[in-house]
Amino acid sequence: MLLVIEVGNTNTKLGLYSGDELVAHWRVVTGKYETLDEFRMLIATLLHHDGLDKASITGCCISSVVPQFNQALDTACTAVFGQPPLFVGPGVKTGLTIHVENPKEVGADRICSAVGALDDHEPPLIVLDFGTATTFDAIFEGNEYRGGVIVPGLEISAAALFEKCAKLPKVDIAIPPNVIGRDTVTNIRSGLTYGYAGLVDGIVNRMEKEMGGKATVIASGGFAPLMTEVSDTIQHVDDLLTLKGLRAIYERNQRA
Repeated sequence: MLLVIEVGNTNTKLGLYSGDELVAHWRVVTGKYETLDEFRMLIATLLHHDGLDKASITGCCISSVVPQFNQALDTACTAVFGQPPLFVGPGVKTGLTIHVENPKEVGADRICSAVGALDDHEPPLIVLDFGTATTFDAIFEGNEYRGGVIVPGLEISAAALFEKCAKLPKVDIAIPPNVIGRDTVTNIRSGLTYGYAGLVDGIVNRMEKEMGGKATVIASGGFAPLMTEVSDTIQHVDDLLTLKGLRAIYERNQRA
């Protein structure tokens, strides 16, 4: 089986594939993974919870946007599984043609999400990821990745409002029943959710104009289900995009 790992700034997603079937998947808070024992314990705990055996894992593929953890992950995976993991990065075959000023700047997570989206949808595509930052990626005909947009994530926006405005309370992000709030909490919730939906729809509409027409819009990440309720442009939600992309990239490089 194949273990895929997406190390994000806030959360780490892990998935276990048997062929093209996702047998199990998990989301944990991104830790430091500084020692082999910490990584062993994490993997052992997750596998044990689902009744799975570490000995069945024959490969590992990693996407990481936290480079200071990569060496520890490389060492740990090699020790635990008997072979080094495949890290998504320059030189790895992805199936995408990357047409940007500096391809090395494109985050591995964005590449994996794009590849995962292409597993189920034909381009042109706009792929959103509601993570610590919210990213928008444009995939044209011929699987050409031509760049995108990065904006502060929804939680960062909420935290900035609370930290910079002394009289405003910290609130949970939720959709209020009306845009016009009748108290401070619903005012803030309305601004965060409906305001962010306006940001999403505005950027998607501008991207589609530059892409020459309508695109299929796919969203992933923790706030994707919530934003789909208030956005007019998001068509599909798939929180497994990155894991799907990691599997596809690993298999492509095994065949190479």
